[in-house]
Amino acid sequence: MVHAHVPAHPAPRAHPWHGIMVATALPFREDGSVDHDAYARHVARLIADGCDGVVPNGSLGEYQTLTDGERARVVRTAVEAAGDGARVMPGVSAYGSAEARRWAEQAAEAGAGSVLLLPPNAYRADERSVRAHYAEVAEAGLPVVAYNNPFDTKVDLTPALLSRLYADGSIVAVKEFSGDVRRAYELAELAPGLDLLVGADDVLLELALAGAVGWIAGFPNALPRACATLYRAAVAGDLAVALPLYRSLHPLFRWDSKIEFVQAIKLSMDLAGHTGGATRQPRLPLTPEQEAVVRAATEKVLAEGHA
Repeated sequence: MVHAHVPAHPAPRAHPWHGIMVATALPFREDGSVDHDAYARHVARLIADGCDGVVPNGSLGEYQTLTDGERARVVRTAVEAAGDGARVMPGVSAYGSAEARRWAEQAAEAGAGSVLLLPPNAYRADERSVRAHYAEVAEAGLPVVAYNNPFDTKVDLTPALLSRLYADGSIVAVKEFSGDVRRAYELAELAPGLDLLVGADDVLLELALAGAVGWIAGFPNALPRACATLYRAAVAGDLAVALPLYRSLHPLFRWDSKIEFVQAIKLSMDLAGHTGGATRQPRLPLTPEQEAVVRAATEKVLAEGHA
């Protein structure tokens, strides 16, 4: 397997889930198989271009369509390509808690530094089930980042519930995808030690100003350097840099919260000169109308020098 060169990095961070953790898109060959070599180059490039780490096997990585063998190899490829396993946060979501724990154990064996976990989502789980689920996966030994996506899971990890999961010792952070930026302040009151990570690109600035310490990000797949500049300025409160750049990128960032976010981000990657490509079914290509909108927005930010 051929990998891109990964430059040397400073000493490992105490909290490897902080910073820009890119939810990586996964390239496929023309025959539909996973292109692990292209994926390795993608991971190395993201880190070289200023991102702090990667999140393989998330929704953007189309993990639901992967075989067990493909999913496990994606994690190993990411760890090797990143040059430091602590920079890798695999998604370990599964319908059953025991299966999710096995994926967390696989991540630990591969050398990953943390894992990302949805609540139970085969049904609308109650609080007891949610707490038991996270406690089970935490037994694998890696820090667990909760993923709150009430739209897709129909389970809302409210600030009150997150505070209980944190008090249980089951989670260290939350990827917040509800879109309700007001929750940042309630969460800080109820669980001041729980780290808030931006979970949707189109609320990056709002949550960064509200105290987020990380961003599990989509569009850095296509525009890593511009997104890194934006993130650093946002968490530093440098609105003179952050606000105009955020305004420029926001027409693209909105796609991260749409159903077609995988296809949109992969198209932007292609336009930016990186390997995006096709998605696996049931995701279908963008409609001509959707493609035209994403293409125009991407070409505009590239023309403005935001690569």
